[in-house]
Amino acid sequence: MVAVSPSHPGLKRQGFSLIELLVVVAIVALLAALLLPALVSARASARRTACVSNLRQIGIAIQSYSHDNSGSIPYGPKAPPFTNPANFYPSTGAPTSLISLQGGAPVALGLLLSDYLATQPRVVFCPDNDQPADTDAELARVNSNQAQGSYYYRHGSNTRLFDDPQPAGGETPRLQSLGLNRRGQPIRALVMDTQYLCPPAVEAFNLKTRTHHRQRFESILMADGSAISVRNSEGRFTVDVRNYSEIRDSFSKILAAFEEADAVR
Repeated sequence: MVAVSPSHPGLKRQGFSLIELLVVVAIVALLAALLLPALVSARASARRTACVSNLRQIGIAIQSYSHDNSGSIPYGPKAPPFTNPANFYPSTGAPTSLISLQGGAPVALGLLLSDYLATQPRVVFCPDNDQPADTDAELARVNSNQAQGSYYYRHGSNTRLFDDPQPAGGETPRLQSLGLNRRGQPIRALVMDTQYLCPPAVEAFNLKTRTHHRQRFESILMADGSAISVRNSEGRFTVDVRNYSEIRDSFSKILAAFEEADAVR
């Protein structure tokens, strides 16, 4: 066999020229630019689907709790004295994203963790949060310190900054008869994504901006157990208290977001 040198006239040159490589790179970059938005949109859609699935699981847990407690939904415990802005539960039954109080007592959706969500506690956290969140750290605080989940829970309609020592009514809300909201419409929405905007300066009190789905969508759990994702058109579900004078109205604004959700069909 005769060895043929690379320069033998019978051999064709292999490989690409610089211009050919640049053309290939340009084509790949163009394809990536075309596909990337679709991939990002698909991932966001998948996370919204997972969020709605979480709410369905929470809905099943609330239904089970209600069945075991004479029709009542998770409610309370009694609010401790309101002494500083870091207390996000100033009055019993106020809408809240807390899952435990400063003393560690479970509250709101946190009341479901020990018995009804014990095998899946992470469902109280939305997988599409816009700010970094340490789910395990928050869950570890339950029973020892204040902890927050990703969702507002509406276990009442109190908006006071100080608890009423003798709340009107005396009975906890019942799943099948939640009554009317402040607009005179039937209460339908129980749980929804937090979309909360506040001044950076209040972070010292652990009061932070917490939003989901880039504020474009809102996931909602209804009292009948259905869960949906709807557009947050014109920020109708966003609680915006970036103006310091409006921070004290946070609970009323959260309730207003729920009232928007009550009207969704």
